[in-house]
Amino acid sequence: MKSIKRILMIVFILLLGFNEIYAGGGNRTGTGGASQLLIPVGVRGMSMGNANIATSYGVEALFWNPAGVAKMQNSVGATFSHMNYIADIGVEYGAVSSNFEGFGIVSLNIKSLSIGEILVTTTQDPDGTGETFSPQMLVAGLSYSKQLTDRIAVGVTANYIAETLGDASANGVSFNIGVIYDNLASINGLSFGIVVKNLGPQMQYGGSGLLVQADVNTDNRGPQYYQVQSASFELPSQFELGFGYKPTINEENSLLISGAFQNNNFSGDEYKIGAEYGYNDIFFLRGGYSMSPKSQSEEYIYGLTAGAGLNYDLGGISVKVDYAFRDVDFFDANHVFGITLGF
Repeated sequence: MKSIKRILMIVFILLLGFNEIYAGGGNRTGTGGASQLLIPVGVRGMSMGNANIATSYGVEALFWNPAGVAKMQNSVGATFSHMNYIADIGVEYGAVSSNFEGFGIVSLNIKSLSIGEILVTTTQDPDGTGETFSPQMLVAGLSYSKQLTDRIAVGVTANYIAETLGDASANGVSFNIGVIYDNLASINGLSFGIVVKNLGPQMQYGGSGLLVQADVNTDNRGPQYYQVQSASFELPSQFELGFGYKPTINEENSLLISGAFQNNNFSGDEYKIGAEYGYNDIFFLRGGYSMSPKSQSEEYIYGLTAGAGLNYDLGGISVKVDYAFRDVDFFDANHVFGITLGF
């Protein structure tokens, strides 16, 4: 009875979050900020078309669905990845999870964008003043995940968001809440997942970069600096649900099929599908595809994904090496390399 009450409470919270996203989605299309929250991390999930809302597990699941971390098979897990993102932007990611018996799993993760140097321009020097600045974008998260029953896992993540553009900066917080239910309808291998991402208050830029010098023609006062009040912006909230199915083949071969639907408050809805073939739990081939039917072709630039992975056991330490490829219109394709360790 207690477990049922917990499940109902979790579903109620998620539905409230979904209602908030959906109710304002049409009015906020194209206005979401903090876009670094949307950049995926987790090599396995990316190679499967970002469709593993219900099938991610271990430390790699932090971005996709924090509930999946509860399925971690090791006492401690860590993952590190590098992605060549669009426009020569690099995305560095690292996470660590630790299982505290009887309490649950606590995880820390950090994602940072390396954008490089940008010329400082003004109205008087549109080609540059000779100075440069380097934008900084960072997301750091603290997560808690727990396996409530043999079928139900839950997870929540609190994120700290930091953006710096020259002498202007913005800070904020967001929350992700997820649930995964395995063996749905008593069908072995069938999973269902639901997650609400990036729920939080609006963000706003401030700092000395928004000071503007103005002349005061009264009271014999000299030039004064005035603070420009920047507009606040919404976080790019999302509601996602997904299914996964892993049929029983034999001891050497495995197959996983996953699909997901994503509702956004800033763009068109997305549909995703992915698959993973594994041989002897050592070698994996993956592929996926995502689409957004209601978005214009120039607005949605992603599609086909693919990847591979190797899994080794080195004297009690599991080592996973993964690669993902994502096709991108108008830009070079994304290439992601990652390593995951289990102790």
